[in-house]
Amino acid sequence: MKCLAVCQNELVMRTLQGVLSPTFDVEFLVESRPLARRLADEGLKVTVTDCSRCDSYVKVDLTPSTCVIVEDTGKRSLKRLIGAVRDAGGTLTYVISTGPSTRRADEAKTAFPDIFTLTLAELLAPQLHAELERSVSRARVLQYQRYFADADRVLILLHNEPDPDAMASGLALRNLLRRTKTTAIIGAVQGVSRPENVRMAHLLDIHVEKVTPEQFASFDRVATVDVQPHYFSGQLPHVDLVVDHHPEQPGYSAVFKDIRADYGSTSTILTEHLRAVDMNVSERVATAMLYAIKSDTLFFARHTNRQDLDAFTYLYPLADAALIRKMEGADITLERLQTVVKGLADSDLRGDLFFACLGPVPREDFITYTADFFLQLEETKWTFVTGIVKDALVLSVRNLGYSRNAGEFVRKYFGEIGSAGGHRAMAKAVVPLQAFAERHGARTPKQINAAIAAMAEQFMHDTASARKEDKASTALVPTAS
Repeated sequence: MKCLAVCQNELVMRTLQGVLSPTFDVEFLVESRPLARRLADEGLKVTVTDCSRCDSYVKVDLTPSTCVIVEDTGKRSLKRLIGAVRDAGGTLTYVISTGPSTRRADEAKTAFPDIFTLTLAELLAPQLHAELERSVSRARVLQYQRYFADADRVLILLHNEPDPDAMASGLALRNLLRRTKTTAIIGAVQGVSRPENVRMAHLLDIHVEKVTPEQFASFDRVATVDVQPHYFSGQLPHVDLVVDHHPEQPGYSAVFKDIRADYGSTSTILTEHLRAVDMNVSERVATAMLYAIKSDTLFFARHTNRQDLDAFTYLYPLADAALIRKMEGADITLERLQTVVKGLADSDLRGDLFFACLGPVPREDFITYTADFFLQLEETKWTFVTGIVKDALVLSVRNLGYSRNAGEFVRKYFGEIGSAGGHRAMAKAVVPLQAFAERHGARTPKQINAAIAAMAEQFMHDTASARKEDKASTALVPTAS
């Protein structure tokens, strides 16, 4: 795509070349022959011409689809320059103000309402911000790489029942630490059992070893990915590194932490780490991380930001798309279907809130799957699904992501008696069944649904009232005259 830049300032020209050249075929129109020769010798495409004449733009093949950037130097008539561009047939015109005042650009906007105006700072901001973020990530990665370098045995610890994001993150961190599977174990207290996760581990040869809390101290360095140490109920009070995309939790100390709750996956964070230190990403690692981002964001249907999209775009050409399709396989198994039917039998629909209790289940993932499944019900905006795993009551909360915060709900009602956390659209609480029964007098599926429903309805009422109060207080704030 062609771009004409009408500039006389060498710094501005070099800046535009750096910003635009990856995407545009940039040609500069200048009036100084010495400047043109100097820049042409360095490979820039430069034409010397009178930029206020219409025929100057005709000669360089200006078309209606050509982007024209005009620098407001304050020395030439800006309206005259834009008028010449328009007379030659140019329609996509941008004005860059390089001085402290944008008055002339504003005046030109009045004369030509369809032009676009921006400052040099606005042009540079995204690139500068991205470069600073990369530098910060690079410094962080180099620090923890050095810290882990002299360790004989490293544990990369995942949460129970590791999902694609946890396994891919473990694999990526092991690469960043330049370790093998013998010197850096990817471990979990409970192994991989969910069918598609087993399939991923098998196809990508990701070995997740079972470890016990008693073994934690036998490692020289411990890192947790896609989980924070509080998850292990005080059995891991100190770690060396935490990389996670869930909201930050208290109750532990760490030498290094990179926690970004606004990211859709931990794999996105580790993709940035790999890129920051220019590490080669193998097809195996890229495939694992791409699948993880796709899985954790429901293919960008929930809790996604620009960085997730950037990571996906970067990883896509490096990954094996056919292998990802094979890993995804059939999502509905007979066990899951039976669990959904069981949940429907003990369910309660109150307006747009759906409640179900599964009773005893062998694994937590049956609960989250059922919560996701029932969110597809017409007019349902929230699902609250509970199940009993061993001696714990597990609650999975899902919503459409644009209303109240699911993470706030579980922290408010379950944080004191168990583990609770999550994002706006998805959250989980794990509490001792006995503690829940003693506090709420609920043990049967019907009683549990009723107790959860009472909390949910109170939460909806309280947050709605708070919103009304915020709007009322905002309306009372006087505006500047």
